[in-house]
Amino acid sequence: MTTDTDILLRDLSDDGILRLTLNDAGRRNALSEAMMTELGGAIAEAGENPDVRVIVLAANGPAFCAGHDLKEMTAGREAGDRGRAYFTRVMAQCSGVMQGIVNCPKPVIAEVTGIATAAGCQLVASCDLAVAAESAKFSTPGVHIGLFCSTPMVALSRNTSNKHAMEMLLTGDMTPAPRAAEIGLVNYAVAEDALTETTMEMARKIASKSSMTLATGKRAFYAQREMPLAEAYDYASQVMVDNMLAHDAEEGIGAFIEKRAPQWQDR
Repeated sequence: MTTDTDILLRDLSDDGILRLTLNDAGRRNALSEAMMTELGGAIAEAGENPDVRVIVLAANGPAFCAGHDLKEMTAGREAGDRGRAYFTRVMAQCSGVMQGIVNCPKPVIAEVTGIATAAGCQLVASCDLAVAAESAKFSTPGVHIGLFCSTPMVALSRNTSNKHAMEMLLTGDMTPAPRAAEIGLVNYAVAEDALTETTMEMARKIASKSSMTLATGKRAFYAQREMPLAEAYDYASQVMVDNMLAHDAEEGIGAFIEKRAPQWQDR
């Protein structure tokens, strides 16, 4: 159970939707070491929990996530190596959280209000889906402070075209939510008062599917896109064969033919 003072709130609904809410508004929900530990742990736990079918990542306060805690990072420079070991550890921790979202068998939807900058933009791009309030803004502003957003670049460049990603990375300019939807960083930009319901409607729709099927598809999606075309087709064909032999595929196809609702067993 979480309390209002926790930096990450957890709320699991009866229909299997886990809302994880960044709750460190005073630090603009920065990805501090503590926040990354909490978020990474929560994602990992949710991936193993059969009661969780979909994860929604939201935030309290005026910022969805302002990226790394720069005060915390600056303090790391005080070490004898000027922070090299500390920065290496923090970057590895952050990369682990982002990869944990991608590798989690449960679909993850970002629900974005306010700003999502630097590693916060990376966090949105790492989620499988994203819905943003029309007032939300996104940026990779490292160039303004002499620090290219190299790790956010990894997720950003896998969601948008090269030129759109490079524009954000090279200028550091804010990208309004409607534009973020146009370039593929988010799925939808909606009125702020409709944001949560739009996100939850999407989450409920996905949660009604077989979790086995969703996990199979999510894993295959991210695996095949890193492969050459022929290899991707060979891999995806084998996934389809294995999927066809699963109980829920047999049940789903039978239900379609018999014109009835399928009864998923998530296997």
